Amino acid sequence: MHELIRTNDPVVLSYAESLLGDFGIHCFIADQSMSVLEGSIGAFQRRLLVDADEIDRARRILTEAGLGAELRDA
Repeated sequence: MHELIRTNDPVVLSYAESLLGDFGIHCFIADQSMSVLEGSIGAFQRRLLVDADEIDRARRILTEAGLGAELRDA
């Protein structure tokens, strides 16, 4: 799996996960448990991961939805 987004913003993650799901792209939010454990200090960001064979399509979908600035470099 490849990382597309790394953030502490739960709204961005939820929106991206929902968008990708609508297009049939499976994604995984990594580090959710660690993020909850550390509280709200923002030390551990959550990561949105997608399968390697869906990375280009997922990038395009998220960019078209206005999340281009949130995407990690390729």
